[in-house]
This record gives sequence, C-alpha cells and structure tokens, in this order.
Amino acid sequence: MAFNDLLKQVGAVGRFQQIQVTLVILPMLLMASHNTLQNFTAAIPIHHCRLPPNASLGPDGKLGAWLPQDAQGRPESCLRFATPCNDTTANLKEPTEPCVDGWVYDNSTFPSTIVTEWDLVCSHRALRQLAQSLYMVGVLLGAMSFGHLADRLGRRKVLILNYLQTALSGTCAAYAPNFPLYCTFRLLSGMSLASIAINSMTINVEWMPIHMRAYVGTLIGYSYSLGQFVLAGLAYAAPHWRHLQLLVSAPFYAFFLYSWFFIESARWLSSRGRLDLTLSTLQRVARINGKQAEGAKLSIEVLRTSLQKELALGKGQASAMDLLRCPALRRLFLCLSMLWFATSFAYYGLVMDLQGFGVSIYLIQVIFGAVDLPAKLVGFLVINYLGRRPAQAASLLLAGICILMNAVIPRDQTIVRTSLAVLGKGCLASSFNCIFLYTGELYPTVIRQTGLGVGSTLARVGSIVSPLVSMTAELYPTAPLFIFGAVPVAASAVTALLPETRGQPLPDTVEDLDSRRAGRLRQQQQEQQKQMMPLQGAAQEKNGL
Repeated sequence: MAFNDLLKQVGAVGRFQQIQVTLVILPMLLMASHNTLQNFTAAIPIHHCRLPPNASLGPDGKLGAWLPQDAQGRPESCLRFATPCNDTTANLKEPTEPCVDGWVYDNSTFPSTIVTEWDLVCSHRALRQLAQSLYMVGVLLGAMSFGHLADRLGRRKVLILNYLQTALSGTCAAYAPNFPLYCTFRLLSGMSLASIAINSMTINVEWMPIHMRAYVGTLIGYSYSLGQFVLAGLAYAAPHWRHLQLLVSAPFYAFFLYSWFFIESARWLSSRGRLDLTLSTLQRVARINGKQAEGAKLSIEVLRTSLQKELALGKGQASAMDLLRCPALRRLFLCLSMLWFATSFAYYGLVMDLQGFGVSIYLIQVIFGAVDLPAKLVGFLVINYLGRRPAQAASLLLAGICILMNAVIPRDQTIVRTSLAVLGKGCLASSFNCIFLYTGELYPTVIRQTGLGVGSTLARVGSIVSPLVSMTAELYPTAPLFIFGAVPVAASAVTALLPETRGQPLPDTVEDLDSRRAGRLRQQQQEQQKQMMPLQGAAQEKNGL
C-alpha cells in the first residue's frame, strides 16, 4: 500500500490535482441537465383536439360545440364530438371520436417540445416515456461497456472518447428530423454520459491521498446538484426543445479539446505493470506541483521496491466474471448492487414527474436542486467524521421513510407531501454521493472501474424499472410510493454487511481485500480475548480460594 506515500512525495494535493480535478468536474455540471432533460424537452402542454377543416364554432363563438368537457370543466384532451353539439351539458353522452385532425397545444410556456412536434399524446403518450427509457438503456449499456474498457485502456483515453461522443450525439439529437433518430442519438448520449460519471470519479480518487477522497467525492456530488440550477436557467432561457438540447451538448466540444491535457492515473499504470510510464507520469506531476527535486529521486528501481507487492500480485487482470467467482468480490458485488439499484430506483421515481407537483416546473426544478446543497453537506460531514457505512445506511433509510409517509398522507395536503418529497430527494442525492465514493474505495484497482460500471449498470436498471412501477398507480394510486419507499428501507440494512473504508488506503488487488478482512477478524478476536481476560482472572482467583 505504498502508492499513497508516492503521492505525498510528489506533492499530495498540489497544483496538478487542483487543476485536473476542476477540469474533470466541469462536465459534471451538465450531467443533471442530460439526465432530467426530458422534464423540459418532453413537457406535455395543455392540448385539445383540432377542429375539423371548415368547422364552425358554437353560437357563443367557443369550442364547446366540438369539445366535450372533463370532470373539472376543461376540454377533453383526446376526444371531440363527431358532430357539433350545441348542448354543452351533454358532454360525453353525444357520439365522440379521437383527434383525427391532430391537436392544438398551449404554447405559452413551451413553444415547442418533442411532444408537440411529434404529437406524443393520447394513444401515443407511451412514446414519451419510451424516449427516456431508451436514454436510460444507453446509460446502462455505457456503464457495462465503458467501465470494463477503462480498466483495459485507461481512464484518460475513455474520457476523451466519451466527451466527443456526447457532443456529437447531443448535437445530432438537436437536429433529429424524426422521433426514431432522436431516440437513437439520446441512447448514444446516455452511453457516453454514464462512462463520464464513473471515470470522472475514478481518475480523481486515484490521484488523491487518503484524507482528500471524501472531499473529492462530495465536490463531484455538488457539481451535479449545481447542474440542476444550470438546467432550470437554460430551460427558462431556451424554451424551444431543440435550442435547449443544443445548449447542453455544445460545451462537450470544449471538454473534448482540453481533455487531451489530462494525465493518466499513475495508480492504473502501475497496476498494469507499466513502471516506465508510471515513473514519467509521477515526475511530470512532481514538476507541476513544484516538487521537481522529489520527483528526481524516483526511479524504476525505487518504484519496483515500493510497489513490489502490487506488481507481484497485480499481474493478472481481473474481469467482470471475477465479481462472481471470487468470494471477497462476490460479497461486495451483491451488496453494492442492491445499494445502487435502490438509490436510482427511488431517485428517478421522484424526479421524473415534476409536472405532477402542480406548481411551476422551473420552480420545482430549482427547489429539487437547492435541497441537495444542505443534504450533501450533512452527508459529507457524516462520511468524513462517522464513516461511509453510516452515511449510506442513514440516507437510504430516511429517504424510504419520507416516501412511505407520503403514501399515507392525504393528497390534499400538498405542502406536506411536496416537503416530504423534497426531503426524500435530498437524502437520495446524498446516497448517490456516498455510493460513488464507497464503491470506488471498496473495489481494488485492478477491477475498480469494472465494479463501478457494474454498479452504475444496476442503477440504470432501477431507473428503467421506476417508470414501469409508476404505472401501478392505475390499479392503486399510492402503490408506486409504497414500492419506492420500501426498496431503499430494505437496502439500508445491506450496509451492515460491508466494511468501513474511512481512513483506509485503496486496495490494489483482490489479495488486499482478503488480507484486510483477515486483519479485521484478528482484531475482533483480540478484542474478544481482552474482554474475556478479566472473567478468566476472576475464575482462577475463585478456584484458588
């Protein structure tokens, strides 16, 4: 575990770490914009059937002659009278028909969305959810493929590719001439953005000493939260969906250009046995940090001596199948999969229905972003001073309780229900913040990126399943909330099976996990022996008497 000492020798948290962490985190500001973009680009405005050609209005000059009214006295969205009806009280008693001539939309808030452009309403309403689900499928595929690729090719190369893919696919989606092409480009965007999320965390954590890892994880989480404010501002400034899609995609061209200056993770290079590249990378970082003299002391022989155990044990590269083959990895894989799934499942169950709150969609987006700031601050304090395990358990448990309480509170208590939803969302945001850091610290270097990729894959499964669970509201209105609340509560108990990583060096090999677990067992046995010593002494004294 000598790599942490090497980082301290070349400057620990110097100019290089500050610059690279900042540049890696900047694209994360737009992660939230892409993940919840369809709250704005696929918003459903008020709409009603278009009247037949040459149709005449009723005697009062209103649409009531053609449009039946719903229970709230508003025009029906998906039906119209087959023939003009002068009796407005007749409502649906008269023969009706679907909107065969299309729809008329209220463009006062959104001049154009994918819903209005391709008529994704009424019988085609499910296509709107399909677009978001396909984006999440892309995120799932990206987490599966690019996570493993980054363990093979390196963090830097994959990040460069992902920035370019996001820029190109996002731009193409903004100019998509039809719905199938739009979904295709959104899927490609999801693939690259998933990889950006996990690679950004990994390359930053691997360049940081032990005491700074929690700060970096929290900083990345805050960048995602600030991105929600960015999305609200961009959506308000550019209400047309094509303009908004382009605004959140074009900056990735700049990210692609400056990412060529990133320095590859020296920890990853050493795990691949490339001591020559490890040496040149560490010396380059030492020069940037003003520690050129310390960097000159390094040599191949010094690295070979310092990293002898890592090189001897890390020659064989682990694969995704090792997550199931190896008992130590299998335990981590099963527990972390549950945590990733539960967090994403409940999170997207809450945040992808902003129009359901009955207030301004821009306001609720800002509120959902604002609650992350204190929630992640509290989460950071718990992570840094109490540990990763209590932070993970508490955030999931509190989120589940808030959602379950919402399921039993009457629907007319709007303020109470909205407050609980916002609090639950803040806890889930803290859970996301913790799970990224916790997963990166639990998996060894040889399979860390693959492990993060698999975890992110399970998270995307949760985000894909959550819209399907929302459909159970047709059977029982509060059923989705009971499910969204029960899953994180159950997952919070799983954290008891995971080890604490606060203050621990990053493991480099599977053998490190085994030795660390053996050390914990020995410590527990020693503590038990200490507790038994007074009892044994008392027993011996009694026998002597």
